[in-house]
Amino acid sequence: MRAITVERGPIRSLVSTNGKIEPIQNFEAHAPISTTVKRLLVKEGDHVRKGQLLLQLDDADIRTQAARAQAQVKTAQADQAALAKGGTQEEVLTLNAQLIKARSARDVAQRNLDALHRLQQDGSASPGEVRQGEDALQRAQADVTLLEQKQKDRYSKPETARIEAQAAEAEAAYAAAEDALLKSSVRAPFDGMVYSLPVKQGAFVQAGDLLLQEADLSQVLVRAFADEPDIGRLQAGQKVEVTWDAVPGRTWTGAVSTVPSTVKLRVSRNVGETTCVVDNKDLRLLPNVNVGVTIVVAEHSGVLTLQRDALRIDESKPYVFRIVDNHVKRQTVEFSLQNLTRVEITSGLSEGDSVALPAEDKPLFDGAAVKVVP
Repeated sequence: MRAITVERGPIRSLVSTNGKIEPIQNFEAHAPISTTVKRLLVKEGDHVRKGQLLLQLDDADIRTQAARAQAQVKTAQADQAALAKGGTQEEVLTLNAQLIKARSARDVAQRNLDALHRLQQDGSASPGEVRQGEDALQRAQADVTLLEQKQKDRYSKPETARIEAQAAEAEAAYAAAEDALLKSSVRAPFDGMVYSLPVKQGAFVQAGDLLLQEADLSQVLVRAFADEPDIGRLQAGQKVEVTWDAVPGRTWTGAVSTVPSTVKLRVSRNVGETTCVVDNKDLRLLPNVNVGVTIVVAEHSGVLTLQRDALRIDESKPYVFRIVDNHVKRQTVEFSLQNLTRVEITSGLSEGDSVALPAEDKPLFDGAAVKVVP
């Protein structure tokens, strides 16, 4: 039968899975309106500096929209000024003149009526003439009251609301046009690399289309997808090792930043998302690439370890068959860390002990004679 030896050395408990690279500091430029790409000053993979001009759109239509919106703003401002003053300057002057004339006519009507009352006392004016004077005064007073009401409430509440709404709409249109004009020239907001450039010079783009993506890749975020049974083993601060098939032999290291807060269905797996940040000074890791992720859940060094398939577990306690003088002896053990190949033995065995591996031809039992083969 075959046997293995208890050895002293390191052991690590791992969670191995896959992940995806994401930029931490990322910038996306989108077309503010439907237009054409006038100038393209960079290519994919270029390193750019903060403030550098990257791309220009044809902004003729945008400038026309901005000018039109500015005119609408000025009209709205004039309407608001008229609202505050009770009308335009011409309307205010005309109304004031009409009110002066109406008040004068009312005063004349009042004096005429007073005169008729005096004449009536000595019989020189008839009751009919007095009634006509009173009617004339009432009409003159009504004219004054109407004009005073117009002066006080030139605009109704619906008219006021309409003017205010038009002003807000004009301001919003102008702000949108100014924003679109600003976005027609795309500049780098920080030092970084243009990693996506889906447009070409002269190409037509629709409003909202992606123009380019830039990122600072000196540090990147690794989003790893841990299977549901492994989620409970994850803790912030655990060491993370990242590998990428495109760069064989290279390992990037980091630490768990966040642990999963929920489980999601990803293709056919129930996974939790955990993240870590890794240094990427040479910019080899690129956004959106798929990577291998190993999370070191625990790590011990200088401990007793045993090949995992030599450990047996029944309803009582874990045990092994230790080989002593060509016989096997059932030995109860205790263990701690384990991975796919080895297990840490914390009691029951000593360094150098020989332990039997499972036999394919017949089961082992305590006290059985055995012959160890290489």
